Amino acid sequence: MRSVDPLVSAAQRPAELLLRDVRVLDPRAGADARLDVRVSGGRIAELGEPGTVETGEQELVEGHGRLTLTPAFFDPHVHLRTPGQEHKEDLATGTRAAAAGGFGAVIAMPNTDPVLDSAPLLRSLRDAAAREARVPVGFLPAITRGLQGEQLTEMAELRQEGALGFTDDGVPVQSAGMLRKALQYQRLCGGVLALHEEDRTLSRGGAMNEGAVSAALGIAGIPTVAESTMVARDAALAGYEDARVHFQHLSCAASVDAVADAKARGWRVSAEVSPHHLMLTESDVRGMDTRMKMHPPLTTETDRHALIGALRAGTIDCVATDHAPHARDEKEVPFEQAPMGTTGLETAFAALYSGLVLPGILELGLLVERMTAGAALFDLPAPLLALGEPANIVLLDLDAEWIVGEHGWQSRSENCCFAGRRLQGRVLLTVAAGAVAHRDRALATVEL
Repeated sequence: MRSVDPLVSAAQRPAELLLRDVRVLDPRAGADARLDVRVSGGRIAELGEPGTVETGEQELVEGHGRLTLTPAFFDPHVHLRTPGQEHKEDLATGTRAAAAGGFGAVIAMPNTDPVLDSAPLLRSLRDAAAREARVPVGFLPAITRGLQGEQLTEMAELRQEGALGFTDDGVPVQSAGMLRKALQYQRLCGGVLALHEEDRTLSRGGAMNEGAVSAALGIAGIPTVAESTMVARDAALAGYEDARVHFQHLSCAASVDAVADAKARGWRVSAEVSPHHLMLTESDVRGMDTRMKMHPPLTTETDRHALIGALRAGTIDCVATDHAPHARDEKEVPFEQAPMGTTGLETAFAALYSGLVLPGILELGLLVERMTAGAALFDLPAPLLALGEPANIVLLDLDAEWIVGEHGWQSRSENCCFAGRRLQGRVLLTVAAGAVAHRDRALATVEL
């Protein structure tokens, strides 16, 4: 039913590159070898043994066998704050941050001002992305008008304008009856319903996870059942209607169990997890740093291990950053008053590589697969490092160490939960939709 390309970005000159003697790692293509890779006209034009691909007019980057080339990552859940909140982020800064983090495409959420809930506004945003976006952007308009949960948007019309699916992210679809109508409508017009799962009658007034830490700090808590009971409810609705749903930013073991049960029953569900829920816990909130305040909140170590296990097993299908920028003055308030959300595009890979791959908890190939898997969940081709494919690639220095934020940010906001941490693994070059979208200053040290 979709009549236009759902991903849009500013036109840029096609890349002409020769990446010599790099480790090519693409688990989806079954590739893990040292190769020369030539990109011409924005496509992967040649793959050969190190030193066998001839240098032409392309820019030469020497890998010396120590740099790693993978498919560019895909993020199905970011907040670009356009329209109406450009003091936090906009299409240009948000997609620069994405490129700096190795992402070749992202999907933007609709909780903007005004809410993205109409075809004319979607058309306007796509036009803006065609002028400003550094990497391709797709959009998920709202399920309900104004995110109010009372009236469905014109989903068929929005699909014709390029909507990849629909979400009320930022708020749940509280009414089961309204969600059922949306699922029925979705069966007719296509797309995926991405769901922020939260029972607000349980979470109301909470600022962090409900438990021992919230009690010690005297902060109102949000129980994990506020999320998990809604996951179970909506999985059942999807199964009953034979519709597709995608569960956003899972945070607890009970939600993992609900998704596993739904998949075992053959229901058409998928799920994502964010780096901060894989790396941090409620104990990180003890310092009352508002960068640690996000929605859903950080939970327990038991929950964290359940999320990691589910990502490894495939119960959770992909990694999504839930990149949620806020202005400094909005976060520099008492913890309870601060808005929820952390940025994550520029740190996602390095945080997970440092915290999960280096300790041997996840294999690098599995992490790359999970960081690119979000595309297929929204009916988009997954980036593939193969002959003739569009160049959607990221060049990584897995040995490089860096301190998060020490050289500033590509994002307009700096409310990152990993700020100040020393991480390993740095993005040197991102090619998105065939064009160079990001080049790290350190790349000059490996060019000849």
